[in-house]
Amino acid sequence: MLELSLACQMTDRTRLLFDGKVAIEGCKTHCVSGPAEELFQRAFRHEEFDISELSLGTHLLTTARDQSRYIGVPVFLSRSFRHSAIYVRADRGIDSPHALVGRRIGVPDFQQTAGIWVRGILDDEYGVGSRDVQWRVGGLEQAEREPRVPYSLPDDITIESIAPDQTLAKLLDAGEIDAVIAPRPPSCFGRNPHVRRLFPDYRAAEEAWFAKTNLFPPMHVVGIRRALVEQHPWLPVNVYAAFCKSRDLALGDLGALDTLRVMHPWFVAELERVRALMGNDFWRYGMAENRADLDTLQRYAKTDGLIEREVPLDQLFARSTFDRFRF
Repeated sequence: MLELSLACQMTDRTRLLFDGKVAIEGCKTHCVSGPAEELFQRAFRHEEFDISELSLGTHLLTTARDQSRYIGVPVFLSRSFRHSAIYVRADRGIDSPHALVGRRIGVPDFQQTAGIWVRGILDDEYGVGSRDVQWRVGGLEQAEREPRVPYSLPDDITIESIAPDQTLAKLLDAGEIDAVIAPRPPSCFGRNPHVRRLFPDYRAAEEAWFAKTNLFPPMHVVGIRRALVEQHPWLPVNVYAAFCKSRDLALGDLGALDTLRVMHPWFVAELERVRALMGNDFWRYGMAENRADLDTLQRYAKTDGLIEREVPLDQLFARSTFDRFRF
């Protein structure tokens, strides 16, 4: 039996792997949890884990350079719509996406998956491209933040690092930049009346975008050391099966009415609303189920200049996981 380290965030869809109620067949796992950014850094810089939650954008970038030490399985532990991730200075007249043209916009890391999705959406839906704004890169709340892995961009994309003692939240609060794109609200949001979301009713915008595109942006993926997969070709499917089982059991638990599993009095009604819009398999794993999402992310990354050409999916993901399975 293989003894492997497994690193991912503790969520409803991974909890059963942590408590041992779901196992990866043929493996004894030692689980590590922590913040996503910490796990990503430890995986991409130091290859600390056998199986790890990875930033999908960085996995794409490193694979395109033939530098990835991990091969993916189509398990997308984090997904999120991203209209909510754009914070602007409302006192600058930024009341529409087009008003971002020419502005100084902060992003924590240009390769961050959330940023790739937001820039692509702004380009596709509103005609605001990556080359139409001035990018400022640095930590949202942490000074002296370095990129997860090095990257270079085309000369026609204007990008500068912020000062080592600054953060994007402080700059937005002081009005020294005009907007921030980040998966978490900057600390000045809710405190500074001039800092608001570009899309105040972001849920309506995101539901309309999903109805149009059928895309639910994947952010994080599960990766396995390539060397392990070469030695044990059965491993990707077994990892995939375990994560599917953990997700399915968690999803069934969410629909329980006798004792609510989350502290929301109408959560089951909320779940029904989501299913009415997105279908029963809204948190979808699998290659066929996510091909359109992955193709779109690659197109966006190529437009940004992060990759020169789209990467064949069998270089990003273990080929054995492309088959359809019923677990």
